This record gives sequence, C-alpha cells and structure tokens, in this order.
Amino acid sequence: MKLLSCNANRPLAEAIADYLDTRLTRSEVKTFSDQEIFVRIDENVRGEDVFVIQSTSYPANDNLMQLLICMDALKRASARRITAVIPYFGYARQDRKTDGRTPISAKLVANLIHSAGADRVLTVDLHAGQIQGFFDIPTDNLFGSPVMVDDIKERYGKADLIVVSPDVGGVVRARSLAKRLEADLAIVDKRRPEAGKSEVMNIIGDVNGKRCIMLDDMCDSGGTLANAAAALKEQGAKSVSAYVTHGVLSNNAVQRIEKSVLDELVMTDSIQPSQDAIKSKSIRILPISPLLGEAIRRIANEESVSKLFER
Repeated sequence: MKLLSCNANRPLAEAIADYLDTRLTRSEVKTFSDQEIFVRIDENVRGEDVFVIQSTSYPANDNLMQLLICMDALKRASARRITAVIPYFGYARQDRKTDGRTPISAKLVANLIHSAGADRVLTVDLHAGQIQGFFDIPTDNLFGSPVMVDDIKERYGKADLIVVSPDVGGVVRARSLAKRLEADLAIVDKRRPEAGKSEVMNIIGDVNGKRCIMLDDMCDSGGTLANAAAALKEQGAKSVSAYVTHGVLSNNAVQRIEKSVLDELVMTDSIQPSQDAIKSKSIRILPISPLLGEAIRRIANEESVSKLFER
C-alpha cells in the first residue's frame, strides 16, 4: 500500500500516514506559469495499491485537475489499484437539474474521476447520498458523526440536549445523531430567496431551555447557521453550537460566524482550515484522520468498511 497526497490538504494526508504508521509517497505536483498542472511520481508504484488523498475544495478546479492528473500518472505507471480518497467532494451540490438547461456537474465529475483511472472512491459526508450512484466503481461514503458524537458526549453530556437540523434536507442526518445521543430532535424550516441566502421561517420542536446542537454536512457562507442560531435563541434556547463535517467557509464566513449568536462552530479538517478559522475563538477543529486512516487500512486489507458506518 502507498499513500500519495496532492496539494489541497497535505496536513491531513500526513496525519493519515501517521495513523497508518507509514509515509507519503514522494511526488511532485507543481503548476507552470500558464497554470498547467504537472505531476511526477518519484517512486516505483508498479503493482501497488495506491491511495490518492485530495479534497476538491477551493480552488476547486485546480484541486480537481491535480487529482485527475495524479491518477493518470499512476495508471500509466502500472499501479495495481487506485483509490481516490476525497474527504470533501466538490461539485456535490450540483447533484440534480434545478432548472431548465442546467448541468448535473456532480455526475460529470464522477465520470472524470473514473476515466482518469480511479478503481475506487472513498469520501466523507456527501452532500447527497445518491451521488454514490453516479460512480460506476465501488464508492464508500463515510460519516463524520462518529467523531462528533464522541466530542459532544465529552463536552455536553446528555442533559437538556436537543439536536437541530438547520433545514428539512438534513433531517435524516440529524435524526441519526439524535438517536446516538438519545436526544430530542428539532427542525428549522427555512426558504432561500436566492442562492447563498437563507431566511428562517419557523422552528419545529420545543427548544426552550435546551442546549441545541445543530448538525450539517457543510458550512459555506455561514448564513444558514447564523440565522438558525438567532431563531433558536429567540425561541428560548439556552445555548446553540453547530457541528459540520466540511468547513468551506467562503468569503466572510468566519467573520459572520464570530458575529452570530453561535456559541461555537465545530468542524473537521476534511478541508484544510484557513488561518482565520484556526485563530478564531468561535471555531474549533476536530481531526478526521483516524476515521479516514482506519477506512484506508480496511480497504487495503480487504476488510469490511461498513462497520465504520455503524459506529
């Protein structure tokens, strides 16, 4: 088995290598002056089981091309099996036609990854679970909730706890977490007047005097979580914390979180955190390397990965 990292989140790749008590394969990923990407594998990988670790986060197109070119290089170097380890799968929000003459970009990206040479895909908390079906190769979609459950139990216990879904689409995810925590469930009913903006309409459930744990797969602009937190506090919530797997945090998201009534935003390092996020007192980062490292170990040893889903 060999681990190979592109440039999107090298600290995470190094942490995974430490978990597996191995090292990253020597390679070179660089960009020419015209922004063309060049990849060279500096070790023999013939007949090897290679795991390429790369989140397709900002800059999404550059990081996606790095992944594709790296897998092409491995395929031409006769690697036995190539697994694309994509902690954050970009373009996942474009998983269906939302209007006439619009693309299904998540399917296009899945086709590109397969065509570039991937034999298997490992990812975490896809925005929509059905994206697994876009791939014509085995795809494992891990959940970040086991990491979050341990942290919530350690910090909050169970008293007066309620899990909140910040929108109707995340109810299944929130219900699963509530079941593990033996807590009640509430739902924020909202509508979006336009892309990137959300307006809270109503709170379904009793949050008065409760410590609210909001759960979502990602935090992009931070508007949804900030608005939901304000609505929960208006309904008498004692405290509001948010747990997300992917901290996209685009534009002024960090400042928006800091100015909101959120007690804290907790996110994993599936996307390499910015310096603003690392320095922020309102944001805390959970390592996801043990979860990914264990999944990689199981895949390499031909063991069951589904047991990680059940944690």
